[in-house]
Amino acid sequence: MIITQAHGGGGRTTSELIRSVFFRYFGNEILLRAEDSAVVEGYSRIAVTTDSFVVDPPEYDGGDIGRLSVCGTVNDLLSSGAVPKYLTCGFILEEGLEIETLERIAASMADTAKEAGVSIVAGDTKVTQGKGGLFINTAGVGFVPEGREVSARRIKEGDSVIVSGCLGEHHVAILKSRLNIKNSVSSDNAPLAAMVKALFERGIDIHAMRDITRGGLATVLSEMSASSDAEIFIEEKRLPENESVKGFCSLLGLETIYMGNEGRMLFFVSADDADKALQVIRNDRYGINAAVIGTVRSVGKEGFVCMKTISGGERRLEAMAGEGLPRIC
Repeated sequence: MIITQAHGGGGRTTSELIRSVFFRYFGNEILLRAEDSAVVEGYSRIAVTTDSFVVDPPEYDGGDIGRLSVCGTVNDLLSSGAVPKYLTCGFILEEGLEIETLERIAASMADTAKEAGVSIVAGDTKVTQGKGGLFINTAGVGFVPEGREVSARRIKEGDSVIVSGCLGEHHVAILKSRLNIKNSVSSDNAPLAAMVKALFERGIDIHAMRDITRGGLATVLSEMSASSDAEIFIEEKRLPENESVKGFCSLLGLETIYMGNEGRMLFFVSADDADKALQVIRNDRYGINAAVIGTVRSVGKEGFVCMKTISGGERRLEAMAGEGLPRIC
């Protein structure tokens, strides 16, 4: 069976689709009320984010658009120090989409939400003309514990810079699918809620963190240096890299520091906490290749990023210029 315009008409066919797919996979007490809005328990400080996902292809090695939509939204909430709690999802379905494909993606999304500890409490479905594709828009809500402040403004001189895992794996997984290249690389897309929770439970004072997505590590570092007026120094030899990814990039003239991820976090912590934080991150299944890659040299002057290259020189890193790989997330 395939998606038709009737599935977006708001009538019986729409209701059947919602109940047979979305209620089946996302069903919880709040969602099953089928109200026009979800009423949930609140908190004194909340974080709110929204994102849209148009990845092509929608299913790839290591993941799919459903898993990606949860990971991207959850990790954005984590970056502000929030504990992710609720998601909404809007599905835009093109005519011709196989309902079996939609079910696989909904099941993957439900499994990832469960892993991340969030509930999908509201949603919407629209059908449009097209070639059988689908797109997902999400909103996420998280609660920020009292006294917790995570922001680029808290980056301090001497902070250690930690990356939670290998660079560029999601980018390569998408690109190889489009080029029909076979290799062992799978997407790193992952919800990092357990990792971040463990860091706070162990008393690590995380000054700032950001998930590394489009534009890669170099772009995220450049944005954070600009926001904090920090001079950030990293070493190329310390960067965690998958050998298959490095080989793939060398063939195509790409750099892993500008390749996107969807399950990697960048942390700024005090130097005194760096070893402890690294141990906690490596104890998480998504952080086994984590590494301390550099330090913050100064704060309060010109913000920029400098990388010591393998050859011994120094290279100033800028945000990615121009268009990277489109429809990566």
